[in-house]
Amino acid sequence: MFDARIRSENLRELVEVIGTLVDEAKFTFTKDELTTKAVDPAHVAMVELVVSKNAFEKYKSDDLELGIHLDKLRSILKLTKPGDEVSLHYDDEKNRLVIQVGNITRTMSLVDTAGMSEPKVHKLNLPASVSIKVQELTQGIKASESISDHLALVITPDGFEMSSEAESDSTHLKVPKEALTELKCKENVRSLFPLDYFTNMVKAASSADTVTMHLGTDFPVKLEFSIAQGHGNVKYLLAPRIETK
Repeated sequence: MFDARIRSENLRELVEVIGTLVDEAKFTFTKDELTTKAVDPAHVAMVELVVSKNAFEKYKSDDLELGIHLDKLRSILKLTKPGDEVSLHYDDEKNRLVIQVGNITRTMSLVDTAGMSEPKVHKLNLPASVSIKVQELTQGIKASESISDHLALVITPDGFEMSSEAESDSTHLKVPKEALTELKCKENVRSLFPLDYFTNMVKAASSADTVTMHLGTDFPVKLEFSIAQGHGNVKYLLAPRIETK
């Protein structure tokens, strides 16, 4: 059994966070929350999402796994406007998700979860972290887009830096520690990442005010932020590009 009602804004955030990496995902529902983990087809990035039942206007569920096409949810969200509520009900007899927006009812087929493996979340010892405004990251990304398809992320005891270099051009963002929400760093760390993946992750965090970033030298970066008015938590992992000397 799954019967819920959610504001369209919260559902849109949830869909975009996962849809940044995959077209379909396995959602696990319990009586208290929904969770999902997914890895992009190239195995470059991973997302882990936990959303409390408090993100919903109404939420009742047994333990349940549903494979959901995210593009189908996006098409339904196009019918909504801010403030609308979306009702979701699992029809276990027909193995369908029934979704209602206003006077429109949409019946949606589900993905077979049998072939959807559960990604393993590796524990990483990332020595430095920083909490930074999403707006700062967005500005740094915009400056990098015309320079290169990769960018370097750096955390030092003095602040956070983002840079992108080409043969003759470069751009550099430097945010001093005084302008950061939080900074934990004993020694400089630096890693290089694909710009397109990082851009999409930051875009998915656009409704959050700040993002917490965990970083090590030539290690994956972990991005954490809240969605759904603080009732949901997102963790992204993005693999680095190891630089050749």
